[in-house]
Amino acid sequence: KFDLLGLGMLSVLHYATDLITEHHGVEVDLATLPQESCVYDMLQKADSIGVFQIESRAQMATLPRLKPRCWYDLVIEVAIVRPGPIQGNMVHPFLRRRNGEEEVRYPNEEIRSVLHRTLGVPIFQEQVIKLAMVAAGFSGGEADALRRAMAAWKRQGGLSHFRDKLLRGMRERGHDEAFAERLFAQIQGFGEYGFPESHAASFAVLVYCSAWLKRHEPAAFYAGLLNSLPMGFYSADQLLQDARRHGLEIRPVDVQ
Repeated sequence: KFDLLGLGMLSVLHYATDLITEHHGVEVDLATLPQESCVYDMLQKADSIGVFQIESRAQMATLPRLKPRCWYDLVIEVAIVRPGPIQGNMVHPFLRRRNGEEEVRYPNEEIRSVLHRTLGVPIFQEQVIKLAMVAAGFSGGEADALRRAMAAWKRQGGLSHFRDKLLRGMRERGHDEAFAERLFAQIQGFGEYGFPESHAASFAVLVYCSAWLKRHEPAAFYAGLLNSLPMGFYSADQLLQDARRHGLEIRPVDVQ
């Protein structure tokens, strides 16, 4: 499930793998790249210039704190540095829990079933919808209406009537006022733009593939980026500076 950004990065990756085959006679299958600790070590150091979706300054500041060690960590990394989780005050609680600085607590097992993979913090749109159902008693249709209203609430002012129903439903199910208000604030945050898990998961595939190429085949990786500009956050000069830092020789242009 890729948007135009994802398709653009996919073309970069295929260009790079074609170069590897042409110059080294090695076939690189993006679908079967091994999960390697050295790639995650690189990302934990925020060495991610050019790496799809995690090269912004905000992402680079988060990587050493989140310390991704597996593919699902990249799914979370992609989704958490977005306006929705940031506005909903989800980033710092997740990082504190991730690093053992804050205890993870769940009001009940139903909520645990929704949030256990993200340490009790809703990071994905699907989780917010499920929470409305299990914590406040929303029906499937009401939860879908909430999903649609989340995307348009600033323009149409469409969340106020959901607030009363959410708070009332959570009180009726024994949740305290603080929890109810916090959940509604998180839902409002997602109105600012949050990722579905499926979207973050598909992007995380490209994150790992681009990180793997940067770690193991940097010349082909940077050539792919330079031949696809404008792509990502950085200019050609910044990409070349990063390539030099990784020990690559930058030759002058050959008009032939």
